[in-house]
Amino acid sequence: MIISASRRTDIPNYYSEWFLNRIKEGYLYVRNPMNPRQISKIPLSPELVDCIVFWTKNPEPMLGRLEELKDYRYYFQFTLTGYGRDIEAGIPHKKNNMIPVFQRLSRMIGKERVVWRYDPILFTDRYTPDYHLSAFEQIAEALQGYTSKCVISFVDTYAKNQKALGALHAFSLQGGQLTAFAAEIAAIAETHHMKAASCAEEVDLSACGIAHNCCIDKELIERLTGCRIKAEKDKNQRKECGCIESIDIGAYNTCKSGCLYCYAGGNLSRKEDAGGTNAASGGSLYDVCSPLLCGKITEADRVAERKVKSWKESQRTVWD
Repeated sequence: MIISASRRTDIPNYYSEWFLNRIKEGYLYVRNPMNPRQISKIPLSPELVDCIVFWTKNPEPMLGRLEELKDYRYYFQFTLTGYGRDIEAGIPHKKNNMIPVFQRLSRMIGKERVVWRYDPILFTDRYTPDYHLSAFEQIAEALQGYTSKCVISFVDTYAKNQKALGALHAFSLQGGQLTAFAAEIAAIAETHHMKAASCAEEVDLSACGIAHNCCIDKELIERLTGCRIKAEKDKNQRKECGCIESIDIGAYNTCKSGCLYCYAGGNLSRKEDAGGTNAASGGSLYDVCSPLLCGKITEADRVAERKVKSWKESQRTVWD
């Protein structure tokens, strides 16, 4: 199996101690976001976990403890944008803090295992296309030699971010404006020896030099493991998503970064629910020693061990 840690929250930044405790214990619990009373027990032995994909805006809390993952294959999706605190309130200064963290992580584990994400891209009166191109070029120059891929996407509107995006007067580019912008992004990336790719975008930008991307990337995982991976496309993601199947171990409404565009956050003022799954309870009920990331197990919850298996096919054929 492949562990996604996590599309729902920033585990490396805020919950890395919990995660590494779960690695030591060899299992964790994850609540089903569609059926909150259903909790799965996920085994975490190296024999079953083919790869761990970390999603983060700040992996610094993990850097001193990566040795604890020596028995696992893993890589990072590292989001680094040009937004200020007005959009990404909880993220440290990009130039002074986050670019050095990116560089340090890359030196520790190799540039192939640190994928730069400049996403999501939203346009406002302040964050114009020219602003993004300038910010992208500055970051790309700083990250040259520290990554081989940059992934972009354009902001999508969801119920959880619609009000915030409306307040920003966010707008989209269409037609030729979009393709011209994408072509410039691709050219900047190429100048700095990076491959540009898009994440779950309906629009085909391949003519601009931007290929469709797989964030849970079968080809990369096969290179890291040295084995074929017999996993299928993730049916729980959008049809435009190219990711293979994985188990996400995060919990919605628990990220503390406060990014205005986020689809996975919630209203911090809401009262705690019975399952402890909203943002307020996520903060107050976090326990680094609990098998559940945030929240509490109640008598109404049902815990069942999830049947999992390795997707690795270790025996190469004569045709490989």
